[in-house]
This record gives sequence, C-alpha cells and structure tokens, in this order.
Amino acid sequence: MITLLADGDFHTSMTGLTKIGAPELISRTVSGHVVTVQMRYQFIANLPAAVTAVVSPSKLTWIDETDYDLDAMRATTVMRPDHYEKRLSASFTQTFAPVGDGTDRAIDGDLKVRALLVAGQVERAIVSGLSEHLAEERALLDSAL
Repeated sequence: MITLLADGDFHTSMTGLTKIGAPELISRTVSGHVVTVQMRYQFIANLPAAVTAVVSPSKLTWIDETDYDLDAMRATTVMRPDHYEKRLSASFTQTFAPVGDGTDRAIDGDLKVRALLVAGQVERAIVSGLSEHLAEERALLDSAL
C-alpha cells in the first residue's frame, strides 16, 4: 500500500471524489528508501455560510508534501496552504503494518484553524472532508491492489 501511495500517478488517477478535487502532481523525488511526493489539492465540498463569509471556497487549495519512508513503513505529511497560510496549519503521520493479506494504515495528525468565531466549524468541515476523502481513497487503493 505505501508503495502505491508513494507513486504520484496513483494520486492523479483519483477523480470524481466528493470533497476534494482531482489532485495535481507537483513533484516526486526519490532519495534512497524515502520518496517525497508533492500534490496540490482543492477542497470542493459545500461549506456553511458562516465559513464562506471569512474564506473563499476557490482559495481552499494546498500542497501536501509527503515523505514516504518505504523501509520504516511510515509517511509524514505537511499541508501547505496556497492561501490563508496564517489561518491554517496541518500535518499528519501515517504508519503501515501488514495484517494478514492486507495492510493496516493508522493516521494521526494535527489541524489548526485560526479564524474568529468560525474556527471550530472550519476545522470540523475540513476533518469531515478529509475523513470522507480517505474512505474514498481506501476504496481506490483496494481496487488498485
């Protein structure tokens, strides 16, 4: 699974997702057993009016920079917003472990939104969208594997 995720072509094949637009491969580099992939994403789900009053949905784009350590079966990601960089910070770690004929993927991370009155709403919307995206991604991974 981690090898497939470290392949930029897998990400760009993900189209028709409900919360996040089709990813764009920015770069992919290999250094020993570490593969670094940079992908640009756009959040495309509907947001509450209170949220769109302070952020423009068309500007909810970011670059995921992920280092996939193929030997350690671990990946670390930093999300770098194209806009609102002072209002959003996020990073997460993925660990992969063989389980029977498959792979277990655990994800742990931090997301922080800085916006008066609506920070919690924005954080919940982003986490919800990312959770749905990961579920859709898993189905695509299962099909690809």
